[in-house]
Formats: sequence, C-alpha cells, structure tokens
Amino acid sequence: MTSTQTILIVEDEPKLAALLADYLRAAGYATRHIADGGAVIDAVRADMPDLLLLDRMLPGRDGADICRELRSFSQVPVIMLTAKVEEVDRLLGLQLGADDYICKPFSPREVVARVQAILRRAGAWQAGAAPAAPPSAPAPAGLLIDDAAYSASFGGQLLDLTPVEFRLLNTLAGHPGQVFSRNQLMDKLYDDYRVVTDRTVDSHIRNLRRKLDAVSGEREIIRSIYGVGYRYDG
Repeated sequence: MTSTQTILIVEDEPKLAALLADYLRAAGYATRHIADGGAVIDAVRADMPDLLLLDRMLPGRDGADICRELRSFSQVPVIMLTAKVEEVDRLLGLQLGADDYICKPFSPREVVARVQAILRRAGAWQAGAAPAAPPSAPAPAGLLIDDAAYSASFGGQLLDLTPVEFRLLNTLAGHPGQVFSRNQLMDKLYDDYRVVTDRTVDSHIRNLRRKLDAVSGEREIIRSIYGVGYRYDG
C-alpha cells in the first residue's frame, strides 16, 4: 500500500464517518468525507479516490443511483454500506457495479480489512503505478488477460471489469469448455470466507456477460449449463 491511496467516505452519520476515518487513517490511508449524496459525483470527477465507502441511504441522492452513474465513467472500487439486509438489496448493489456490500451494524476493523483486500486485489490495475507485464498465460482466441495489471481485453478492446468480474473471467477462461458450478465459482470470488449465495454469482455473471457482449457481437462467450453452472465458450 502507498501513502497516496485515498478512501472517500460517503456517509451522512457524522459519528460513524469519523470512526471509519480514524480506523482507515490508522491503517495508513488518507480519507475524505462527504455527507450529501448530491455532491459525490462532482467530487469523484474532480479528485478520483482509490476506493469509495458508499452509504446506501443518503440525503440528496441515493447510493444506488450514485453507483450507477459512477460506473458509467469509472471502475473505481466501491464498497456499499447499508442498513438494508434483505438479499434483494445486496443483489441490487452488486448489479449496479459495487465490489462489495457490508450491512450495518459492522465492525470498523472488518471495513478496513475489506478495503485492504479489494485494493490488494486491484494492484497495479487500480493504482496505475506500473506498466503492464506480459500476459501470464495463454487465453482463448480473442481474449487477452493480464494478471499483473488485473486487466482483460477482448478483440483488442479493453474490458472495464470490477475485481470480482476479473476473477470470474480469469477462472472460466483459464479452463475453456470446463463447467464450473456456482459453489466452485463462489470460492473464487472472495478470499475472506464471507457467506454469499449462488444468486450473487449469477449477478456477477450477468454483469460480465453484458460487458463481453458489448465487444463480441452476437457470440455467446459464457454459456449457462442448466442446473449445473457456467462454462467459457469463447
């Protein structure tokens, strides 16, 4: 981690925002705080942070709406914070492009651990600090995966993937034709042993397919195998 990494805390509860800022600064991060949802997009465009902690319910503008617009111009990692614990709300956050989702009440130490994990996975892809290394392994025709830079392209076009989507694509494309069950893919998504459902995998696959479809035409790159899981057919 470098001292330049900045976490933007978007939270309208002053005490909680201050507590998160204290723990993040103790872990070596710089922090900024915004309480009004309506000010977030302009602030991000003016000074891009390394990661957003984004509250779901905000004055001025809803966190889900912010995440949706944010994904139209940036792949900066987003962790959504919310008091909504129903599965539909968790899936909504993921479908909008959030990298992680933490329900209140939570431990500030857990938030710091999630921030560290996401930024560690993003590596050079997030920091942009080093030139990309050559691809570490051959990939199916049309797909180029760069593990060191945490990036992938198809047909010469860069794919704007979240870290979770990158890991899914890397897993599937690393074994073209092999069917992976949802449980197998869940094991590849996160390394902190959190409990996620197979619908979480479906949400990420949907997002990944949409991005692949945008550059591959009518080809079905990731195929659903009914009752079993998914395979890469690129």
